[in-house]
Amino acid sequence: MDVISLAQKLLSFDNTNPPGNEEEIALFTGDLLSDNGFTTDYYYYDEKRVHLVAERGLSNSRHPLVFSGHFDTVPLGSASWYSDPFAGETKDGKIWGRGSSDMKGALAAMIISSIEAFAEDPPEGGIRMIFSAAEELGCIGIQHLVKILKSPQNASAIIIGEPTSNRPATGHKGALYLKAVFEGRTAHSSMPELGDNAIYKAAKAVLKIKDLDLSTNWDQLLGFPTVNVGLINGGTSINTVPDRAEFTIDLRSTTTTDHKSFLERLKKETEGEAVFEVLTDLSPVYTNESDPFVKIVQEACGTQEQEAKYPLALPYLTDGAVLQRYYDNAPTVILGPGEPEMAHQTDEFCYIDKLEQSVDIYRKIIKLWSRE
Repeated sequence: MDVISLAQKLLSFDNTNPPGNEEEIALFTGDLLSDNGFTTDYYYYDEKRVHLVAERGLSNSRHPLVFSGHFDTVPLGSASWYSDPFAGETKDGKIWGRGSSDMKGALAAMIISSIEAFAEDPPEGGIRMIFSAAEELGCIGIQHLVKILKSPQNASAIIIGEPTSNRPATGHKGALYLKAVFEGRTAHSSMPELGDNAIYKAAKAVLKIKDLDLSTNWDQLLGFPTVNVGLINGGTSINTVPDRAEFTIDLRSTTTTDHKSFLERLKKETEGEAVFEVLTDLSPVYTNESDPFVKIVQEACGTQEQEAKYPLALPYLTDGAVLQRYYDNAPTVILGPGEPEMAHQTDEFCYIDKLEQSVDIYRKIIKLWSRE
């Protein structure tokens, strides 16, 4: 099976999340890898939702190279598609379908390149593939998986196959998602002095967060952290003083941003009026551009350090935020054939030449890293 036909097969599974339904695609992928010499383990996240871990050639002499990807995709959206989003149609030099760029194309390339690597020259230390369920709503699946994986585990390096148009990225921001809850006292709106308006408390806090100065947290690769209030809710009716209000906070952090310190700062800014619930707490991903693994990835990709926009940092989260920490800060690169601008878009596609090129790139990385 070549990378195009495998990508088409993976695209034929409807893994839009919710609900995900990754079981069938995980079993298909596991069978394919098992037929090609890999040992496979399945871990259930939920009913019909499955993570796959596949390994081959592991040894005591060297830790394995880890390939990471996810099975689930975002929903199709309300707009009509140019073609069947689950058919994997090839036209105009592109393969079309939900997940072609994010990130079933990369899954196909990782699988084909790994199978071919063992057919040519088995890499020392071997390969581990971690394909997760439930990535699209905040990397929830991988956080579940690392809690139940067999231990101890190690990795020599990690490749995350998110869409980068085959340009290696050496980091991305972390994320701290919070819910802030404010309590008040209800009363009739004609007598507001008898109540305590929770929405006013929340509104005051929102404005303080809007004006937070984060300029002291500059990171050479990741830039400044950012903060955004994305959802707000409160009250029960127009003629009632609201006794509860809440909103969410999305901090995108750098290596210079401490999540715990930021939370303490918010508590101080809100004068103790808010109760904060941590929804997601993911670290930034960062690997120094001088790391030997990064150098090998550069060589495999043909990337020059002098190129514009290099080293490359990404604006979005990946499972690398969990895996780099889990694997004791192993060098981590985000590298995939998909187009970043196509992720989550109607009429999503991946360029066929990029998909084929990624097989060669991954195979070169396996070979070069094995000899390092």
